[in-house]
Amino acid sequence: MSDNSVDPSGNTEAFRAFQSTPPEPASTASKTPLIVTGVVVAVVLIAVIVWLAS
Repeated sequence: MSDNSVDPSGNTEAFRAFQSTPPEPASTASKTPLIVTGVVVAVVLIAVIVWLAS
C-alpha cells in the first residue's frame, strides 16, 4: 500500500521548495481603533469643558 502524503525530507526537490518558501509577514495592527478612541475622548473633554464653563 502506498503512502499518499509526501515527506519533504524524503525528496530533495520537495525539501528545497519547502525550505525556500518565504515566511508569512506579520500583519501590522490597525491604528483605526486608536484614532477613533482619541476623537471620542477629545469630544467628551470639550463637552465637559463647555458644560463647566457655562
